Amino acid sequence: YSSYHDRNSIQQLELPQRKAALIVPAFETLHYRLTFPKSKAELLSMLDMGSLYTFRYHVWPKGHAPTDYAKWRTATVPYRVAWQPDFEPYVVVRRDCPKYDQRFVGFGWNKVSHIMELDAQEYELLVLPNAFMIHMPHAPSFDISKFRLSAGYRGCLQTLREEFHQDLSRRYGAAALKYLTAERSL
Repeated sequence: YSSYHDRNSIQQLELPQRKAALIVPAFETLHYRLTFPKSKAELLSMLDMGSLYTFRYHVWPKGHAPTDYAKWRTATVPYRVAWQPDFEPYVVVRRDCPKYDQRFVGFGWNKVSHIMELDAQEYELLVLPNAFMIHMPHAPSFDISKFRLSAGYRGCLQTLREEFHQDLSRRYGAAALKYLTAERSL
């Protein structure tokens, strides 16, 4: 969902002249049937009633916490947020942005590594004030089952993460140290 106000505020961002990743705040429902909210006000009401939650609130809040949902509730213009470890928002970016790292197929670290690379390239992370998406419940993917059940899968993912960090350090030098430091402190 995106409103006229968002389209207007997006045009005012003059995106062709700047590097920006537009964050679409994500929510989820545990209900298989949901009447999709027609406005931000309606979504906030559903959130307050408990029929919607901020995305992955119960299982992985770190993935979307930097979106700053408390600020989003009252925001009327796009606002900038800072990268934090494990941040994996849904973003809209220009076609010429860095591509997803193909090492991360299946479950684990595809969005995290992409946002990290956007941040390393000094993309602004801008939250849209009137846009939102809602994740609907579905059966677990085959890949998340492998991640949960296989120590080998998790070990491979860890090796790929370390490789990715080394590549970031080679490409972005000292600026990429914050990603490694953040990773080690988790």
